[in-house]
Amino acid sequence: MVPSDFFFPEQSAIKESVMLRKLLLGLMVVILPVLAGCQPPGTGTGTGTPGAAGQGGGGTDILMSILPLILIFVVFYFLLIRPQQRKQRAQREMLQQVKRGDDIVTTGGMIGTVIKVDRDDNLLVEVAPNVRIKFMRSAVAEVVKRPQPSRATGDEDDAADAEPEDNAGGGSSPPKGEKS
Repeated sequence: MVPSDFFFPEQSAIKESVMLRKLLLGLMVVILPVLAGCQPPGTGTGTGTPGAAGQGGGGTDILMSILPLILIFVVFYFLLIRPQQRKQRAQREMLQQVKRGDDIVTTGGMIGTVIKVDRDDNLLVEVAPNVRIKFMRSAVAEVVKRPQPSRATGDEDDAADAEPEDNAGGGSSPPKGEKS
């Protein structure tokens, strides 16, 4: 059986980023409570005068207790929320740009060519010769655009250019030393 990474290599990159996020989340769960429990130097109640800890440190105690929560939110924003928003924006833009002639892959894994784009977000997709299926635009997972020909003259020139390369080892001319 062929691994799924063979057909969809971008899935391995997604798996790696998910694993990295889980690792960082695990580290945050372990480290941040430890940091929240630590007190800054000089605020301990074990030494000094009895009232010294409570006289001027009220504002810094509140700040030190809220700081880990702010830090957690910032880390979550940059590791989870922001990349997800970018991914959704790119998906929306890709879906809006689907046009006739594009090769697409649906979320179910069906591959086909867009034949018609309706106004009500329906796509008519040809998945085999004379087999057409109607899909919602939101069912498109990926758009694989056809490569555009580099020349405006057509495919005849491309076939003529490729012919000498295919016959380089010995085509119509006899090898040296033999007579035709």
